[in-house]
Amino acid sequence: MRYEGNIFRPPSEAYSLLVQVTIGCTHNKCTFCSMYKDKKFRVRKLEEVIEDLKWARAHYGRVNRIFLCDGDALALSNEKLMPILEFIKANFPECERVTSYGRATDILNKTDEEMRQLYEAGLTMVYLGAESGSDKVLMEINKGETRQQLIDGVKKIEACGMQASVTFISGLAGKDGWEDHAIETGTMITEMQPSYVGLLTLMVDPGVPIAQDINSGKLKLLSPEEVMAETLLMLKHTNVDKKCVFRSNHASNYLSLRGNLPEDKDNMMALLRRAMENHDMFKDERFRAL
Repeated sequence: MRYEGNIFRPPSEAYSLLVQVTIGCTHNKCTFCSMYKDKKFRVRKLEEVIEDLKWARAHYGRVNRIFLCDGDALALSNEKLMPILEFIKANFPECERVTSYGRATDILNKTDEEMRQLYEAGLTMVYLGAESGSDKVLMEINKGETRQQLIDGVKKIEACGMQASVTFISGLAGKDGWEDHAIETGTMITEMQPSYVGLLTLMVDPGVPIAQDINSGKLKLLSPEEVMAETLLMLKHTNVDKKCVFRSNHASNYLSLRGNLPEDKDNMMALLRRAMENHDMFKDERFRAL
């Protein structure tokens, strides 16, 4: 396989075949993000992608999952995506699922029919970084998308048969904005009704713009106990009608939470309250990682 620059994928795609169909991210301006800074966005030639898939077919006995890199595979038109998905379906019959990252604006640029076409061709899940449900926070981190666009994008993913896995970041609004961040994120999840929610905790590389805000004191980081309070408030305002797999067990998190909403909501909230009283439950700072 040929790869250009650093490669990123969701934790759940650890054992997936990673295939670059685009290079980099179309936006690449979020203040907290250090991904894709070593490359400029471009679309790979179809023949290059097919050559990589042929190489993988010749060298790997079984490929259960395929993840389409980089950060913006859904920026491609269906005219460019469909031949890739059709090749995978024809040559990797054992493949259980094909997934990719996607921005809400990419998804909203596609018609309902185009989304359904991608699903029927084998694209079964899209990972979307919402980060926050607050328009104020989204503007501050230069997300380039609004709360309503993110909600509509996830609804469109779910409506065509795909599953949406949506990521949020604890502590992103700091001490001054944590309540707004928590409440608006909870109500966003309620409106989205996604299949999966992942919750990370803010950690930054020194070179990203938000690090300057932290160093200057403009953004005051939350303590582990305050992160628990923020997560508790977020869950309080999260009310989904269908099963939503909730995970807050990333290496960045101070406390590991695993459950399904709505049935495990009370248990997870009780665990958060216990952690706020017993700080020994927090992960040591030395063991946190991006």
